[in-house]
Amino acid sequence: QVQLVESGGGLVQAGGSLRLSCAASGRPSSLSAMAWFRQAPGKEREFVARISWRSGLTAYADSAKGRFSISRDNAKITGYLQMNSLKPEDTAVYFCAGAVNPSRYDYWGQGTQVTVSS
Repeated sequence: QVQLVESGGGLVQAGGSLRLSCAASGRPSSLSAMAWFRQAPGKEREFVARISWRSGLTAYADSAKGRFSISRDNAKITGYLQMNSLKPEDTAVYFCAGAVNPSRYDYWGQGTQVTVSS
C-alpha cells in the first residue's frame, strides 16, 4: 500500500503561482509514476501532468504546458507541481495519483483545493 498526501493549495490571484506537494509513504518504492489530476465543480476529473519516478520523463495536458512543471525528489519521496501564471479556470481540487502499473493509477491522495481569483 502507498499513501499520498497533498499540500500547498490555497487562494491566489490570477497570474500568481502555487507549488503543490505530494508526499508518498508506505511502499513508495513500488511506484513507477506520479501524476496530478484536477476536478472543477460540475466537471469530470482531468489529467494535468505526469512524471516517471525513475527516469523523470514528463507529460502534460495542453492546458498545463508552458505554465506548470512537474518534478520529484527521490530522497524525500515527494512529487511537486509548480503552477505559474494561474488563471481562474485553473480553480479545482488537485489530486495526486500514484501508478504501480504504468497503465493505471492505483493510489490517490485526498486532494487539495486551488482557487484562483480574477
